[in-house]
Amino acid sequence: MSAHRIPARFYAPLAIGAPEPLRERPVRLERMIHFVPPHIEKIRAKVPQLIAEVDVVLGNLEDAIPADAKADARAGFIALAEANDFGNTGLWVRINALESPWVLDDILEIVPAVGDRLDVIMLPKVEGPWDIHYLDRLLAQLEARHGIGRPILIHAILETAEGVNNVEAIAGASPRMHGMSLGPADLAASRAMKTTRVGGGHPAYGVLADPTPGSSQGTAPRAFVQQDLWHYTIARMVDACAAHGIKPFYGPFGDFSDPEGCEVQFRNAFLMGCAGAWSLHPSQVAIAKRVFSPEPGEVALAKRIVEAMPDGTGAVMIDGKMQDDATWKQAKVMLDLARLVAEKDPDLAAAYDLS
Repeated sequence: MSAHRIPARFYAPLAIGAPEPLRERPVRLERMIHFVPPHIEKIRAKVPQLIAEVDVVLGNLEDAIPADAKADARAGFIALAEANDFGNTGLWVRINALESPWVLDDILEIVPAVGDRLDVIMLPKVEGPWDIHYLDRLLAQLEARHGIGRPILIHAILETAEGVNNVEAIAGASPRMHGMSLGPADLAASRAMKTTRVGGGHPAYGVLADPTPGSSQGTAPRAFVQQDLWHYTIARMVDACAAHGIKPFYGPFGDFSDPEGCEVQFRNAFLMGCAGAWSLHPSQVAIAKRVFSPEPGEVALAKRIVEAMPDGTGAVMIDGKMQDDATWKQAKVMLDLARLVAEKDPDLAAAYDLS
């Protein structure tokens, strides 16, 4: 039996009176998903400033929130959602995991209170499409009951071995699917990986160059290059998201004292197709903004390719390199992102010169 609704019913509302599911996801700039602990009043007071600086403000109710602060975090999120105008900045919430004792109150209190403002619910520890189906139906019932006019989207965190195994089915589970993020810490534990790092590489994971020909064993130094523990998983996630028209994201980089390592990890994810990453510390906002915004030089080249091939067919030579319909598609991806960035960042808008 299929785990999905038949195609003819895929876009049917799951409750009478619920809004029509979206057939196309909103086009939004989401270079960084900035995590906020909403139970801390001092941090809630900074949200108006954050709205102008980040692409997404996310109220975190799950990991890093103590058990005795869960209710305060939930109430704090509702308060910050009601107190601010988010404009074109996204408002998200990460609820507790479906098996937790807090998740039902998270959903049943937040959606009626601020569902008309809420863009995305981030769902942790998604194991398979059944988790998405449960939340999908519950959200439709709540939207219908409380007159919410547009569907709240779902963003899955990929942080268990079972979730990775079911990544394709998760990506296509519902028209509510916004995207998914890599959750490296829980995923490492689920796989019994021997690392306590939150994202990033590991100094012992790499490849060793072959011995120098003719040298005695151990006499000539051999180069060792650190490798990326998460390359395989990110590639699987990117492919699943691209196949279903949703967005992949790198998750957290936990070492706030290593901005260079964070930037390299974010850039690798950007080059592989990720739309953004989590920022857990204010210092990571600028890194994500820099990395997930295309370089002006790349935008300039993309403009030249599109201008030389207005209908996307044929082949041209630019600076000694052949450009064809495939590179035209790559250029369009770059220009579409640059236009989104230019709408929010005046400095980059001037550098891109897309007028």
